[in-house]
Order: sequence, then structure tokens, then C-alpha cells
Amino acid sequence: MTHNSATANTANTANTADTVNAPAHTPPLHGAIDVHAHFFTARLRAAMRDAGITRPDGMPAIPDWDPKSALRHMDEVGIETAMLSVSSPGIDFGTPDAVRELARNVNDEGAELVRAHPGRFGLMASLPLPDLPASLTEAERALDELGADGIALHTHYQGHYLGDPLYEPLMELLDDRRAVVFLHPTSPQCWKDTSLGYPRPMIEFPFDTTRAAAHLILSGTLRRHPHISFVIPHAGAALPVLADRIAVFALMREDGPPVDVMADLATLHFDLAGFSLPRALPALLNLTDARHLLYGSDFPFTPDWAVEGLAHPLVDAVDPAVRADLLHGNARRLFPRLSEPRGA
Repeated sequence: MTHNSATANTANTANTADTVNAPAHTPPLHGAIDVHAHFFTARLRAAMRDAGITRPDGMPAIPDWDPKSALRHMDEVGIETAMLSVSSPGIDFGTPDAVRELARNVNDEGAELVRAHPGRFGLMASLPLPDLPASLTEAERALDELGADGIALHTHYQGHYLGDPLYEPLMELLDDRRAVVFLHPTSPQCWKDTSLGYPRPMIEFPFDTTRAAAHLILSGTLRRHPHISFVIPHAGAALPVLADRIAVFALMREDGPPVDVMADLATLHFDLAGFSLPRALPALLNLTDARHLLYGSDFPFTPDWAVEGLAHPLVDAVDPAVRADLLHGNARRLFPRLSEPRGA
């Protein structure tokens, strides 16, 4: 993994010890790998403020985040590794040059965090979409030079969802690299008409996730690129209750080849960030099996006290026979680097 002096500030402010003030109590998550964890750089915060984004997607504020407090929180709840990504609204604000530079910044600083804290952080790199040529270049740089663990993509960019043919060159690159892609929702372009004045993560995010996943399937993108491992957030959003409906309507299509919706859904991985109990997880297990489940916290948008409060019932509800796979075993298969000895 390469880095440069511009990324050193993040590492220098971080505590390079593997743990920070080990908790006195038994952490509920027991070595979990958190595939849904977010981070901010100083440059990203400044770009958001310059763009007038102080309440992202209608949330009350941009949450605080720094490496030391993140590690302290991870130790408190038992998270061994957090796979860092940039949440919505992403980095697409400013001129194209500014967006390209911001993508490089967050990826460089994320890579430096991984280097400074072996085994504690991973990186799901950001791309300067909708600039496709620049995104292809940055994806190659992130995966091949920085050693990123995967790529974070939002459900759409300026209204173009990921199953759109314009993304085909990117999907080909990711398929060739056998990349892990973490899908994250963002506000749909029509949010002013549909959000009812509430923060968009409440209703709009689950439906935008469902829309994007359905489009990946119905467009044939998943079939054309079977070596991409997609992680769908928030216990599959509305997919568990809409899967049969999508499958039936897929049979009625007059354009494109036939699609086996249920078979394609079975290839996806799902994180359990958010409120997966008491209803979402049982519904999801009617759609997939325990080997496709991953732990996710959504920290810091889900604050530390809420992460801990959600962790206890989740761990208690999961069959002990599959608990280790949910918390870390499935993620280690998805990210083989995490099975290596720490510091390797």
C-alpha cells in the first residue's frame, strides 16, 4: 500500500496502538468485522461545508469522527475491524477537478489509516462518479496501488442507477478484479416530493437500495459480472418483502433476456446495519442464508450508544452455531486479507 505525505495528518492524529483503553466489560460483538462503517477526512468536511451541506440527507448534523474515538468505540463493543467508507451524500460536489481530487484525498487518507492500524481498519474506496473515465483510473489506483479492500458505490449518481449501461466499463473492471462492492443508499433525485419532510434515511434510503438492487438484477448486470461481490446494506432494505413481486414482474418483461430474480438475489451479501430486529432479519432469512449475512454498525451516523444497544439483542437472537460466521467468519471469506496475521 502506497501513501504520501499529504495523508500523514490522519495517521499522526490517530493512536497507533491496536486497542485503546480495553473495556472492563465483555464486549457483545466478540471480534466482529464491521462492513458498514463510515469516516470523514478534514478535506471532506470542508468540501461539504463549502457546498452548504450541514445536514446530510436531512440528518441533524455531520457526525463527529476521528480515528482515536472510533477505535475506542470499537473496543467498547468488540469490533475488531471496521471497513471504512464515505457515506451519503458522497463526494460529488464541486467542479469535476475538485471531485477527482477529493476522491484521491479520502482514499489516500483511508489507506493511511489501514497502514497505521493493521487489522483494525479496512478501506472501501470512493470513486469520482459520475465522471466515468476518472472513476476507472481511481478504481485501478485504489485497488492496485493503495490496496483497498473494495469499492463503495452509491445507489445512483445524478439519477443514473448502477444497472445503467453507462457503468458497464466500471463493472467490467470490478469483475476483472473480483472486487467487493459495498452499496450505500443516497437520496433519490425526487426526495423533495417523496420524503414527507423527514430525514431521507428513514424511508428513502431503504427504497433507493431496493431500487438499485432490482436494477442490477433486471438489467442483467449481476449475471454479466458474476465475480463482483455486492454487499447490500440494512438487512436488504425492502428486498425481503418485495422479492417475489419483483420476480413475477420480471417474467412480464418484453425487453431483454429472462431474469431469475431469486437466483440472482441468492448471490448477494447483506449487512445488518440499523434496525434488523425484530422483523427485518427473520424476513431476510426467507431470502438468503446465514452464510451471506455480515455485521454492520453504520457508525458514526448510528452513535456509539445506539450501536451497543443494537448489538446485544442481535447477538442474543442469532443461533450460536452461526454467530461467529455472522460476526466475522463470512467477512473473512469475503475479505481474505483479514484472515492474515495482524500486521502482515
